[in-house]
Amino acid sequence: MTMPLQLPTSFVDVLIVGAGPAGLMCGNALAAAGGFEVKIIDQRPSKIAVGHADGLQPRTIEVLQSYGLAERLLHEGNHMYMSAYYNPSHDGGIELTTRVSDVSIPNSRFPFKLALHQGAIEGAFLNSMAQYNLKVDRPVKPLTIELSRDQEQLHSLSSYPVKVTLARLDATTDEDKLEVIHAKYVVGTDGAHSWVRKAFGITMDGDQTNYVWGVVDMVPDTNFPDIRNKAAIHSLNGSLMIIPREDEKVRLYVQLPEEDTVDPTTGRVSKSKSSPETIVEVARKILHPFHISPLSDIEWWTIYMIGQRVASKFSVEDRVFIAGDACHTHSPKAGQGMNASMNDTHNLAWKIAQVLRGWANPSILRTYEAERRKYAQDLIDFDKRYAALFSGKPRTSADQDGISHEEFFKAYETAGGFTSGMGIHYGPSIIVNTKHQSCAENLIVGQRVLPQVFVRAADARPVEIHDLLPADTRFKILIFLGLMEEESRVVEINALAEQMSSPAGFLRMYSTDAQTSASMFDLLAIAAGNKENFNYLNVPLVFRPHWSKVLLDDTDVTGRMGGGGYKRFGISSESVTFVVVRPDGYIGMVAPATALEDVHEYFASFLLPCH
Repeated sequence: MTMPLQLPTSFVDVLIVGAGPAGLMCGNALAAAGGFEVKIIDQRPSKIAVGHADGLQPRTIEVLQSYGLAERLLHEGNHMYMSAYYNPSHDGGIELTTRVSDVSIPNSRFPFKLALHQGAIEGAFLNSMAQYNLKVDRPVKPLTIELSRDQEQLHSLSSYPVKVTLARLDATTDEDKLEVIHAKYVVGTDGAHSWVRKAFGITMDGDQTNYVWGVVDMVPDTNFPDIRNKAAIHSLNGSLMIIPREDEKVRLYVQLPEEDTVDPTTGRVSKSKSSPETIVEVARKILHPFHISPLSDIEWWTIYMIGQRVASKFSVEDRVFIAGDACHTHSPKAGQGMNASMNDTHNLAWKIAQVLRGWANPSILRTYEAERRKYAQDLIDFDKRYAALFSGKPRTSADQDGISHEEFFKAYETAGGFTSGMGIHYGPSIIVNTKHQSCAENLIVGQRVLPQVFVRAADARPVEIHDLLPADTRFKILIFLGLMEEESRVVEINALAEQMSSPAGFLRMYSTDAQTSASMFDLLAIAAGNKENFNYLNVPLVFRPHWSKVLLDDTDVTGRMGGGGYKRFGISSESVTFVVVRPDGYIGMVAPATALEDVHEYFASFLLPCH
């Protein structure tokens, strides 16, 4: 093929390579933020229709809710509330050991996991992106990528230092086949065999295990009593996990003998050495004395060998990033793959948006690797323990060296914060400041905001605080005003409002419009008091940009929702406390009003004055 002399060329702010869950999360977040030229490509001719990843953890549901995407998925997916654990019985079969709540974390807004195939989740993103006129360009693949070595270019916000040549796979003529993209940023979300990662020589560090598993999606005919609960089964014939799915389906994860599935010449699993019927037959033996068979055709199946690896780095010169399976791989049974992937780009997208707008120093981009690579490493460490326990032989009276139910169950329980996504904890950095943690003891800086119902002071409508923290690239400033009954408190709060309204205060210094802070900051005032006699107009204007932005820590009119928020968060109602929430819903800082200067310094460390 001869190269045309002049290839079609275009300039974009962000090029996203790969339109799986991580790429679509990134594309949707940037499209919703608005004002950017975004291009997203994928070499598959269409989105996934069946199979692949299948589970959303409680924290991921919260994140999707912050983009307005959870409702449809909650309606379509299967809610998993309970886990059942089965172990060998004395007569050679299996028996129920215990049933417990599948989500063991008490502060979950969604106390269940959601089982739904990856295609439906991708569909929700694609529909959302279409509203912002962003579509996936497919089937397109990258051929070459060059990153400028010119330091001036790399540091200039107006430059496009990444050059990518793309090939359109369905082109009928050579003229239509190639195009050149100049990008300010490239995000590689192109899967475990990532082309972007390999192009920059980034290594994947870790191990391949010798555990081989088969996966089957089907509608079952069975007398197994826990077929609609998540079930972890250890038998003398191997291990099995059952995930109840949407539309009467279940997914079976079945441990397979290595010698029957691995090609000895390559050391890799070979689908030609297995079949869905073989996987179901192994599941039958594990489930004895219960029976199981497909009611109709098997919808999807695969086999895999567990690999547990993390990329040596997640970014190159803060201009090219990799996310999702491109930078971490692990076993699917802890239900982390798609969840970790989407949360990678949820972490990254707002940072890129702030830098592109000229609002934040590019140094903020370094926190992506710092925060998400540590999480990926922790994930792999957990997965190693969990996969080994799940794949190991169960303990029996005849074999005391096997894995006991207590050992397996304890590992899963202790990792509850991790597997639910609730325990994600980002360490100190320019965007995580723990100096005043003691003034809001239970709102852990670096973790997500805890869910809590407050009531709107103006109309007593109950509202979940999470629904007031949309992922819209703005920082949310929650101002806990405490009790406002004493005249002296009102004077103190008015003085604070005046101080914060000054041109030197962070609200004005970092706003694109000198008169309002709404583009960068979203303010919510939360007072301690009761709905019967609280007058929201007593809250200074700077703290109530709109009547709906003043909340009360009180119950709703039924007395069944809300109340106790100050106590739950560990905040005193005797003083004013700031809680700074990052655009991704994680707490960046808490501080007493007396430390307003520290809040100013927090923002000064990474935001750029706008005038």
